[in-house]
Amino acid sequence: MEESEKLVKQGFQLLTEGDYSQALSKFDKAVKADPKNAEAYFGKAEAGMLVPKVSVDEVLALYKKAVELDPKNPYYLTSMGAFCVDSARFNEAEAAYNKAAELDPENAPYYYSEFGVEYSKKAPEAMERFLDDNTRDIIAKKALKYVLKSIGLDEEKAKKLLVRAGYGPVLVLEPGAVVLF
Repeated sequence: MEESEKLVKQGFQLLTEGDYSQALSKFDKAVKADPKNAEAYFGKAEAGMLVPKVSVDEVLALYKKAVELDPKNPYYLTSMGAFCVDSARFNEAEAAYNKAAELDPENAPYYYSEFGVEYSKKAPEAMERFLDDNTRDIIAKKALKYVLKSIGLDEEKAKKLLVRAGYGPVLVLEPGAVVLF
């Protein structure tokens, strides 16, 4: 087994044992042994987010490097997306989830729903200082867009479904404000 791969394996074992600093060290050595090992950068990002001395920007740069080296890996993208949501970097999260969905259409509904649900939970917390009814509506609309997308519906199809389901005509007064009667 190549040295870098061996170090990566050891790093993931240390991660599962909860020894994040030692895992980070193993992944760092793996990156130095093979600077083109995407899994080493990914592991370093995963460990780095659990080590307080590693900044959000450093972790994000590691995820981006892993994606750069293995651009067809949707798991790297969704992991980066989840990290971005947790770090209130919602535009980067959205882009990562969309790219994962593009690469892995079979699992796209899961990526869309994960982004929609997590965004709806985390965005209000991150934007607490600026949270008014309009901002809440913007957040809810974006989250709903992704949840609907996860079940194969867009806004128009969802409105028609609501009418067919007996919720009456749907009137949209303004973006984000839907009235059923």
